[in-house]
Amino acid sequence: MTKNIHSAIPILFLFQLAFLFQPAFGQLRHLPAYPLITHDTYFSVWSFSDDLSGDSTRHWTGKPQPLLGYLTVDGRPYRFMGNSGSGDTAAPAEQQWVNISATQTKYQFACGGVDLTLTFTSPLLLTDLSLLSRPVSYVSFRLRSNDGATHSTQVEFDVAGVLSANSADQPLKYTAGSTAQLSYLKVGSREQPVLKKKGDDLRIDWGWLYVAAPAEKGLDQGIWYPGQTGQQYYYLHTRFAPAAVAEDPVEKLALIAYDEIYSVEFFHQKLQPWWRSHPEGGGKPTMPGLLSKAYTDYDHILSRCDTFNKVLYANAIDAGGDHYAQLCVAAYRQSIAAHSLTMSPQGEILFLSKENFSNGSINTVDVTYPSAPLYLLYNPRLLEGMLNGNFYYSESGRWTKPFAAHDLGTYPLANGQTYGEDMPVEECGNMILCTAGIVRAENSADYAKRHWSTLSIWAHYLEHSGFDPVNQLCTDDFAGHLARNANLSIKAIVALGAYGWMAGQLGQNDTAAKYQALAKSLAAKWMTMADAGDHYALTFDKKDSWSQKYNLVWDKLLNLGLFPPEVYQKEIAWYLKHQNPFGLPLDSRKTYTKSDWVLWTANLADKPEDFQSLTDPIYNFIENGPDRVPLSDWHQTTDGHKVGFQARSVVGGYFIRLLDYQWNKR
Repeated sequence: MTKNIHSAIPILFLFQLAFLFQPAFGQLRHLPAYPLITHDTYFSVWSFSDDLSGDSTRHWTGKPQPLLGYLTVDGRPYRFMGNSGSGDTAAPAEQQWVNISATQTKYQFACGGVDLTLTFTSPLLLTDLSLLSRPVSYVSFRLRSNDGATHSTQVEFDVAGVLSANSADQPLKYTAGSTAQLSYLKVGSREQPVLKKKGDDLRIDWGWLYVAAPAEKGLDQGIWYPGQTGQQYYYLHTRFAPAAVAEDPVEKLALIAYDEIYSVEFFHQKLQPWWRSHPEGGGKPTMPGLLSKAYTDYDHILSRCDTFNKVLYANAIDAGGDHYAQLCVAAYRQSIAAHSLTMSPQGEILFLSKENFSNGSINTVDVTYPSAPLYLLYNPRLLEGMLNGNFYYSESGRWTKPFAAHDLGTYPLANGQTYGEDMPVEECGNMILCTAGIVRAENSADYAKRHWSTLSIWAHYLEHSGFDPVNQLCTDDFAGHLARNANLSIKAIVALGAYGWMAGQLGQNDTAAKYQALAKSLAAKWMTMADAGDHYALTFDKKDSWSQKYNLVWDKLLNLGLFPPEVYQKEIAWYLKHQNPFGLPLDSRKTYTKSDWVLWTANLADKPEDFQSLTDPIYNFIENGPDRVPLSDWHQTTDGHKVGFQARSVVGGYFIRLLDYQWNKR
């Protein structure tokens, strides 16, 4: 394709080994939107279309962040990614399939006599914080003749400068550079308003976007625009050296990265991303140096990702079946990429979430709570990173109420709660239960010991105010206020039981006996007050109502033994009779649901067929839901339309069955 070039610049647990040798194993073939580049809430590019060349790629908010891809075969250009407008004369490539695994999205195209395998890899391996924190994705172009003949080829890859801007009209600055191995372009806003904006529907407009490629002879990089004017049409252009392609594959590789410089503000101190505060190999970290390290590690990282993808999928199948495994694949990168990994001024890990497509809160406790299973499963230290900021908020004296705060501010400014209303029972229960999860995952009570005074204050609050909650919000705040909420009462009961269990782990036997006995007595009382015959009610005073009792799952996960099996069995039998095509409603008031809670509720089932009966409608939602956005966790069970929310971290809750399987081998 002819272009106008300006300033051209010359193992967690066992699995069957057979799975490792099945190329398509552990891959999902359809999503409402496809993750391409996924690192944090700002550096997050998706395809909202089944056909990669049918629409512009986009930020998770839906704003265009175009990536373009062209392959010229024997002089004929094919476009396989994006669409630069009416002046684009390249023929669309024939997309043959797309596969999604935990860390990769892979496409196959036919471009005349050449097949192209396009692979996006964001190596988000949760056990390796150095690798997890690298804001570098790989884009691989693998070419092979499909007719036995030899073909002349050339790959072109273009990345819009608007990836480094909040809006398309912001002036940008482009520069170039090189390392011993790589040639790169970078772009950022001229203004560089570091951490000056907060809110939900925002994209980063500070720091620098990098596009790098191996510095081979014939590589051509520069700034290109496709005829239109305006900053949104300027691209970092990479044209790889021509290659003769026959039956032996030829691979071209690009690295795309973002240097935020500063990620978040934490109580008025700007914090660097983890990779800057924890440089690999020591010395002063730089993005060119990090790119060189990522390039050197490429083959090893790809091998690690491939193994991880297959192990995750194999274990998820063992835990919940094939459809459940595909739900885990759909959730994995999305959940992780809604966080920022950094270190607090006190030297503690911070893994701060953004409440995407909601109100933009940072480190919302009732977003952490549903997200927790993914991180308890693979690296509980990351869940510590979600709790540390909230503990600091209370223990520093900045938050003085006798219950846990809702959030730390509005992303990216974690300077104190900005949500307008407290959720006292909800957040106390969440913090206690997440801490208990860490104790269980780490097989150590050290983390609870560090925060025992604060946990005790919250447990005392639940002891006096948690069982029969007054009119207040819970995590399902979109459903409105509710008094005498039976599911919220369960949260308080199970949290008190978990507090007693942790006291026992710390050798505080009197406290353990007191709170375990209290929790058991409250559970028995709850069974009477919430009893509605063949199910348990939404609220204690409305026996003609019902709700998902997803908070019960922690009694099962932690083996607290507070509620007898018949409670679970009665609820599961009720749920199975009240499903719709796209899932079990959240409660009797509306037909919408939260898919994370459906997965938690389904895990109350002992029979695998009951678990699958409750989770298959969520799989149906992912396969056949009508809205093309990153996975929504709030949708209608009748027609599959999303109600709100997208690209949120809470889908990490899908991993609760796998977590239960690892802990308890059910």
